[in-house]
Amino acid sequence: MSLYGLFKGVGPSGFGYNSTSDEVTAGLDLSGRTYVVTGCNSGLGEDVLRVLVARGARVIATARTEEKAAQAIAGLDGPSGPGGSAGEAVPLACELSEPDSVRAAVKRVIELGHPLAGIIANAGIMALPQRTLKHGHELQFLTNHIGHSILVCGLLEQLDSDGRVVMLSSTAHVQAPSEGIRFDDVSFEKGYTGWTAYGQSKLANLLFAKHLATRLPQPNQRACSVHPGVIWTNLGRHMPGFVQVIAGALGPAVALKSVPQGSATELYVATHPDAGAHNGEYFADCNVAKPSANGRDAALAARLWDETEKWMAAL
Repeated sequence: MSLYGLFKGVGPSGFGYNSTSDEVTAGLDLSGRTYVVTGCNSGLGEDVLRVLVARGARVIATARTEEKAAQAIAGLDGPSGPGGSAGEAVPLACELSEPDSVRAAVKRVIELGHPLAGIIANAGIMALPQRTLKHGHELQFLTNHIGHSILVCGLLEQLDSDGRVVMLSSTAHVQAPSEGIRFDDVSFEKGYTGWTAYGQSKLANLLFAKHLATRLPQPNQRACSVHPGVIWTNLGRHMPGFVQVIAGALGPAVALKSVPQGSATELYVATHPDAGAHNGEYFADCNVAKPSANGRDAALAARLWDETEKWMAAL
């Protein structure tokens, strides 16, 4: 437990800051249910893969290459779910910064023919110190938002009647530009900083889920976004120096959430029966949380959706 976690209790869901992925899914039998998980080969995605398979689910596990996804699957180890047997996992390449790769992944998922209980958009890149463009877009925005948008929109028809879409956002969405999404300079030709660009991409994830919740084809389908917490994973290699100093001095277990604590919120939203009461919400520590003013702006979410459709069509 981190020092911060000592002062955090549970919320209305019965879970909180210190809850783990195993705890929020305890007793769930997910056999017969299929989930798509991006970024399965490390960090939070690897733990999400582990827990879903342990609870009996079928996981279509994506990474940048099929080899990386297969390696993650080969490394699975854990108890089986309530039904007495573990689920299964299928490796799939999905390089989110390459639209052709994402569309090929969509095609393959559809070919597999399984209705999807959930799409967990977990993968991402964070706080690149240098502005990097790919296909004409700032790389964090392309990877975290546009790539996931292509994937999710392409799979909506595969979503089960009570399926859920979970977008990994972050409290870093508050670091987005003051206008929220810089539509007149979305790739930061002027004034790039890694954390501002990352914040914009995470706000986009939040707003995407917020607006998707209003467009889902069936009434019992759900879309929400989550803040996992501050976790020591490969994603944090560009974290500000003071965070690294604190973690280095006190140890990651003291200063930050563990990986199973970090993945708990996305697993709670994706699988727990109680989470089905919520649609379009932003979660932190396994409970509904209040995002920034921009994160609550339905008009901004609708405009982002419209612009994203244009960006996707052009790629």
